Amino acid sequence: MTQTRKQDVSMRKQAFARRTATRIWSEEASIHNPYLATRALCHGYDLHELMAKRSFVDVFYLLFRGELPGSAQAQLLQTLMIALINPGPRHPATRAAMNAGIGKTNPLHIMPIAASLLGGEHRGGAEVEAAMRFLAKYQGSDPCVVSRSAMLQEMDAAAKETSVTPGFGKHYGGVDPMAATMARQILALEGAGRSLKWAEKLVASLLPHGIGWLMTGLAAAVFTDLGFPPRVGACLFQLMGCPGLLAHGLEMANQPINAMPFVSDENYVIER
Repeated sequence: MTQTRKQDVSMRKQAFARRTATRIWSEEASIHNPYLATRALCHGYDLHELMAKRSFVDVFYLLFRGELPGSAQAQLLQTLMIALINPGPRHPATRAAMNAGIGKTNPLHIMPIAASLLGGEHRGGAEVEAAMRFLAKYQGSDPCVVSRSAMLQEMDAAAKETSVTPGFGKHYGGVDPMAATMARQILALEGAGRSLKWAEKLVASLLPHGIGWLMTGLAAAVFTDLGFPPRVGACLFQLMGCPGLLAHGLEMANQPINAMPFVSDENYVIER
């Protein structure tokens, strides 16, 4: 068995790195204990100086983008972070957090359980990634032409959850008023860029059909304007909603199990 493993490694014809490397973080080891750090740098910026002179949003942007944001970028990111801080009790991920809490799950496990749903294709990070790729592909085109093409492809306009394009569609059968209001607020910011403005024109052409902004589309447009790649934007959407998920889960963790409804037997359907 040992001989086989050695042959497999040699057949790869590639050398593995001798040490793990990162461009994100650098630490200076203590002269007394090399496993302890005396100084840390985030993309070259001293962490102690960042603590003293910069906001959390600035350092958050720095961590993922490798550079500090300008004031307009920081304001745009902070506004989105507040908008996404809690998906709300109607969101499946929040319901998962509440169920985990009321079921006496270890509180340390509530957020990972709920975050897995917030990364999904329905109102989650995967939809944000798809929306960012859609914006990158089409924002050079006429949004009215794009919307007409999308409507021609839509075969079931009466569906309650119709997503004509990733990040834009119907929410419980209608236009999401919260997403629309937040979009207007964010579009008024100095940092609102090409993607947000193009998406707003797309929405204007879709509204007569009862289709508008979804929170995933709004997040996608902001992340695109801030320069985040699609896969990073998907993860950041998931991350930014975690405080709300955790808050709801912890709230229910202190409640008796009958504080939430229990589905009655007639609502269970077993398909054969």
